[in-house]
Amino acid sequence: MTRDQLKQLENDLWSAADNLRANSDLKASEYSTPVLGLIFLKFADINYRRYEQAILAEFDQLKGTRREKPLAEIAIGKCGFYLPRHARYQHLLDLPEDADIAKAIETAMESIEYYKPELSGSLPKEEYYRLTRTPETRSLPFDLLRQFDNIPDDASGDVFGQIYEYFLGKFALAEGQGGGEFFTPRSVVRLMVEIIEPHGGTVFDPACGSGGMFVQSKDFIDRHRQGLEAQGKDTSVFVYGQEKQGETVKLARMNLAVNGLRGEIAPAITYYTDAFDAFGRFDYVLANPPFNVDDVSLSAVEKDRRFNTYGIPRKKTKASKSEQGKESVPNANYLWINLFATSLKAPSERSPGGRAALVMANSASDARHAEADIRQTLIEKNLIYGMLSLPSNMFYTVTLPATLWFFDKGKRDDKILFIDARNIFTPIDRAHREFSQEQIQNIAIISRLHKGRRAEFLALIDGYFAAGMARLAENQAQVEPVSEQILAVLADQAGADAVAALVRIWEDLAPLQQAYATYLAKNDEMEGAPGVIEAKNQAQRTLRATFDPFFAGLHACLKQIDKAVRRHEKAYAEQAKAAGKRQTADRATRQLKMALEALHAEVKNAESNFGHIHWLQERFPEARYEDVTGLCKLADPEEVKEQDYSLNPGRYVGVVIEEDGKTEEEFLYELSTMNDELVTLSKASAHLEDMIRSNIEAMIGE
Repeated sequence: MTRDQLKQLENDLWSAADNLRANSDLKASEYSTPVLGLIFLKFADINYRRYEQAILAEFDQLKGTRREKPLAEIAIGKCGFYLPRHARYQHLLDLPEDADIAKAIETAMESIEYYKPELSGSLPKEEYYRLTRTPETRSLPFDLLRQFDNIPDDASGDVFGQIYEYFLGKFALAEGQGGGEFFTPRSVVRLMVEIIEPHGGTVFDPACGSGGMFVQSKDFIDRHRQGLEAQGKDTSVFVYGQEKQGETVKLARMNLAVNGLRGEIAPAITYYTDAFDAFGRFDYVLANPPFNVDDVSLSAVEKDRRFNTYGIPRKKTKASKSEQGKESVPNANYLWINLFATSLKAPSERSPGGRAALVMANSASDARHAEADIRQTLIEKNLIYGMLSLPSNMFYTVTLPATLWFFDKGKRDDKILFIDARNIFTPIDRAHREFSQEQIQNIAIISRLHKGRRAEFLALIDGYFAAGMARLAENQAQVEPVSEQILAVLADQAGADAVAALVRIWEDLAPLQQAYATYLAKNDEMEGAPGVIEAKNQAQRTLRATFDPFFAGLHACLKQIDKAVRRHEKAYAEQAKAAGKRQTADRATRQLKMALEALHAEVKNAESNFGHIHWLQERFPEARYEDVTGLCKLADPEEVKEQDYSLNPGRYVGVVIEEDGKTEEEFLYELSTMNDELVTLSKASAHLEDMIRSNIEAMIGE
C-alpha cells in the first residue's frame, strides 16, 4: 500500500468515526473501540485468506491418517489464529439488513477469542449494541463493515498500527492530551530498529501503546531472516509489553494477533509494577515513554533496582517533615533511562549483551543536578552506544524536539556515536515530517560503518544504482510525450531547441546503461579478491561520476525551457494587456506549465537514487566511518567529560548549512512564479485601495 493510498484510507476511516460521533452518544475516547474492532476483523480476515489454501491443503492431506488434525489447529500453526465461517468478514457483510448485526459481530469476536485464548477479553463486543440501540443508528455497523471492506487485500505489515496511530492522534487532539505520551511515528521506529538490529530473542517495551515497536522489530527480522538463519542464529522472537491504558492494552493484543507475533501485554503502570521481572532479562528494549512526568512517588521507586542502580532523580531541596514520605520524583525521564539500562541482558556465552533504543525529550540530554549524576554514571559504565537528534514536527500532536538514546551492554569500545539528523526529513504536509525509507537507511549505515561493516555501505550504494537504472528506463518512456506537449504550445525557437536537446540527452542513455553493465561484470570478478572493498568503492565512485554529465545536461536543458516558458507567459500577458483583457493565463499556458512541472518531476524522480549515492559518497568517500561536520561524531570519554557529560549531539557534531535540495532551474522557476504572484497581488491591492478611497469620498460627499 502506497503512502497516498494509506492517507486516503485513514481519511475514509476518520470519516466513518465522525459518522459515529454524529450518530451515537459515544465520547471521543470510546468510539474508537468499535471502529478498530472491525478494522481488526478485516485485517484478520485478510491475513487468514493468505494462508487459507495452504491450511485446507494440509487438512485434506492429513485427513483420515494417524496424523489428522483439526482445521483450527492447522490454521493456528500457520497464521496464528482461526476464523470459523461465521467470523469471516464476508459473512457479516452478506447478512440481511434486518439481522441482529451487533449479536453477529459479538459472536464473531467470541469465536476468535475462543481459538486464541491470549486475546480473551481484548476484542470489542458489547460496544456494538450501543451503536444499534436506536432506529437512527441501527445501520451504523453495516455502514462501517462496507466502509472497511475497501481496505485492499495486499495491505500488510503494521497498517493496523498506523491506522490506530492516526486515530489516536486525532483522539488526543479531541481530548487535549499530550501526543508524546502515546506513540512514535512509524519512520522513527524503523530507524530505531535499523540501528539496534534485533535478531530474534526477547523484546521489551515498558510503554508499548498499540505495539508498533514490536511489529517493526518483527518486520526487521523477517527481512533479514534468511541471512540470519544461514549464520546459525535463532530468529524466533517473543515480545513483552506493559501499558497503563486498559483500552490500549486490548488494541496492542489485537495488533500482535494480526501480525502473528507471540508475546504478552500486561496492563500495568511501569513505575509501580514489574510484570515481567525485567532486571537483566531482555535482548532488546524499545519504547517511547511519556516525557517529563512529575508525579511519580519517590518512595515507590527509590528502593527498586530497576530505577536505583545508577541513581534516583531527586529534588534539589530536602522535603520538610510534613512532606516526607509524600515526595515525588521531579522528572521521571531518568527513571525510564534507568529502566532501559537495567532491563538489558549482560554479555555472556549465550548473549552478546542487550541493546536498547528509546525516544526521550531533548532536555534530558543536558539535564542538571541528580539527572546529571545519573548520566555521568551511565557514561562511565560505558552503557551508552549513541545519541541521535530528531527533526522537529515528527510527531502527530506535539512539536516537542526529541532525541533517540541507544544502549549496548556489549560495546567493544568506550566511545559514543553522536548523530544530528535534524536536517534529514521528508515533508508530509505543512505540519508533519517523516523519514523516507532511503533516509532511514542512510542514517543507519553510519552506525554500521562505525562497527566496521563496510561491505554493507557498498551494498547500499549498489541498491541505489539498481533502483536508479530501473527508474531511468521507466522515465525515458515518459519524457518524449511530455516534451511533445510543451512543443505543441511553445512558439519559441530557443525553447524548442532546448526541448529537442533534452530528448537527445535521454536518447543517449545507452552508453550509461553499458557503463553500468560493465560495472556489474567487474563487480562479479572482484568478489573474494584481495582489497575488494577499496576496489569496489573506487569502481562505484567512477560509475557515479559517469552519470554526472548526463544530469548536468538535463538541468541545463530544463533551465532553458524554464526561460522559454517565462518568455511565453510574459508575451501572453502583454498581449492580454494590450487587448484590455484580464491578465490570466489561458488554457494552453496552463497546460504548458503543467507539462513543465511533469518534466521537472520526471528528472527529479530519475535523479533521486543517484542523489542518495552522492550524499553517501561525499560524506564517506573511503567507504569507512569518519566524523562528518554537522552529521556525526565519534566522541571519546575525555571529549564527553569536557562537555560536562552532556549527551546533546549538537555539542559534538558541529554545524553545517545544508542546501535545500533544489536545482538552479527549480529555484529560479519558483522565484519567478512567486514574483508573478506578488505583482498580481500588488495590482489587486492597488485596485482595492482606489475603490475604498473612491467609496469613502462618495460617502462623505467629496
